[in-house]
Amino acid sequence: MVDQPIVDAGTVTADGAYDTRRSHTAIIDRLATAIIPICKNGRPWTEDCPAAIARNETLRATRHYGRAFWKRWTGYDVRSRIEAKMRCLKAFGERIAARDPDRQTAEIQIRVALMNRFSALGTAEIVRVA
Repeated sequence: MVDQPIVDAGTVTADGAYDTRRSHTAIIDRLATAIIPICKNGRPWTEDCPAAIARNETLRATRHYGRAFWKRWTGYDVRSRIEAKMRCLKAFGERIAARDPDRQTAEIQIRVALMNRFSALGTAEIVRVA
């Protein structure tokens, strides 16, 4: 399964595999903004096209403010959290066993309830000491 970029009104969010001239050019041609993280050792591109200029601005912002801040500022961290939860959901099985739509819904709700329970068990209880 190929990881497809998420398209949202005017923005395209994708992982680092889409950090190419071809991808950036296609995004700019469609009048959208690219939210694609650049590799840690990413180098600036020669600014011979609008896609390179936009990517170099992202690179400068990432270097100046840091990757963590850039991800929160652009909303990329939401994509990471969604991908992590989908991986957890798939840990219970790649496919849904039920064929009836109501039973499929129930099966997914059970998986989500189990994931929430596991998360609750692994969460530390913080108590204020006065």
